[in-house]
Amino acid sequence: MPSRIGQVRRIVSAQLRYWHLDPLIERAALGVTELLSNVHRHAEPDKMCTVEMELLLGRLTVSVHDNDPRLPVVQDAEPFATCGRGLAMVAAVSESWGVRPHGETGKVVWFTLPASSAAVPKISPYDAGRTLDVGPALDTGQPYDTGRRPAARGRRSEHAPARSAVAG
Repeated sequence: MPSRIGQVRRIVSAQLRYWHLDPLIERAALGVTELLSNVHRHAEPDKMCTVEMELLLGRLTVSVHDNDPRLPVVQDAEPFATCGRGLAMVAAVSESWGVRPHGETGKVVWFTLPASSAAVPKISPYDAGRTLDVGPALDTGQPYDTGRRPAARGRRSEHAPARSAVAG
């Protein structure tokens, strides 16, 4: 799975370059890496997940869907701990983030980044979607949600979401 995380990072970076959103690449790649690492470490019963990127109304939303219904818990890591800071890093680099149940047997963890509307090109819906097998994702525990949801959910995007399915 770790090699697949690198593959997804490259796909995220390429999609953002295609959308002319190069300034978002580092933060989006870090965020998706942390979420996929959590799937790899914690998700049960399998490590399958889907990564989705959606550009809507000046906001990039990156979501990781997995098949584990347990919701992540933000932890207070000890100063010298080598893990336990992933969700805190996602919160630090993003505009907002959260988690929600997805159906009976899964969840979605998402984060948003502001995208300058001046940098957003007109893209054909046929150009923006892609599927790739990738892998795992998330800390487990009690439900946590920042209370800040991506804006305009349910409105139609001028860009089709880019999706990547990851098999671990």
